Amino acid sequence: MRQIVLDTETTGLDAAHGDRIIEVGAVELKDRKLTGQTFHVYLNPERTIEDGAFDVHGISNEFLADKPRFGEIAAELIQFVRGGELIIHNAPFDTGFLNAEFAILGKRWGRIEDYCNIVDSLRIARDKHPGQKNSLDALCSRYLVDNSGREYHGALLDARILAEVYLAMTGGQTSLLLLDEPLRGAAGGAEKTTWSRNERMALRIIQPNAAELESHNRSLSVIDKASGGKCIWRSALPDAPS
Repeated sequence: MRQIVLDTETTGLDAAHGDRIIEVGAVELKDRKLTGQTFHVYLNPERTIEDGAFDVHGISNEFLADKPRFGEIAAELIQFVRGGELIIHNAPFDTGFLNAEFAILGKRWGRIEDYCNIVDSLRIARDKHPGQKNSLDALCSRYLVDNSGREYHGALLDARILAEVYLAMTGGQTSLLLLDEPLRGAAGGAEKTTWSRNERMALRIIQPNAAELESHNRSLSVIDKASGGKCIWRSALPDAPS
């Protein structure tokens, strides 16, 4: 299964009234593992950023002045998401902005739903945790996902964090531990330490004491009796001290 976890940053909250996308970030999952493939771009929105939006993401008009327009990266974005399952937190917001951008380019571009299936991770969270806060920060706290580097919202960084949250929320191990190479955060953030597939962390082995062995041996005796002498663990257990 190929999944794309995506996030956007925008000039404001209302695509219907002319707000535009200024950043797109996405990470790829295959079989619930991060592949290391990402899509990340800043965009010139050709309009000013609202003060409230700037307070959230910290991206300025001056920074975006020399960045490409959406039309220059639209085909590349479509190629990255095509045929996959697109995972977005509060999907109607981001898909609304993406479809507004495609509409500006012309009808032939269609809608983002024409290229991939959409999964709303916020809806999944609300179904699993009704009546609770289900923002990305709240889910990070609930699922023990590290978001300490999230001073500002950033599309690629938020997509990476959402990938971890989504995997934890849907019952799978977070795949950052399985990467051969670490990813970089938005705007060249610091790399996180990961373990490769061929590395193993040294584990501390704690031996049971005499009382623990005796207690365990008694439990196995009960299992052995109930199973008619077929307790397979009994043969591997050291004799409890007398």
